[in-house]
Amino acid sequence: MTDLQKTAAIWAAVAFAFAILAVTRNTSAMVLGATFFGKLFGVIVGTGLGTGGAMLGDSIRRFALPDGFITDGGMGSIIKTKVFWMVGPQVIGLLIGTLVGISLVLN
Repeated sequence: MTDLQKTAAIWAAVAFAFAILAVTRNTSAMVLGATFFGKLFGVIVGTGLGTGGAMLGDSIRRFALPDGFITDGGMGSIIKTKVFWMVGPQVIGLLIGTLVGISLVLN
């Protein structure tokens, strides 16, 4: 397994977990009125688009990652900045992709 395949597998598992969570815990009329198979298909499409969004976010992160950080907030600010650049763009892409995939199916 290559590094890209491992990364995609990890983000696919996270997208699947978030899609399940989004479908089971959402109390909007769109989700409550959906059938079981509609929700299941929403989870499948949401997982695929969420994985794609996370991989797109990873490529954006690799392109835009700064060489250094200048902060004025001390160690806490440095930690927040480093954590954001480790997983921030991927998580943003994952959330957008998963929620768009679920809403396209259930709408």
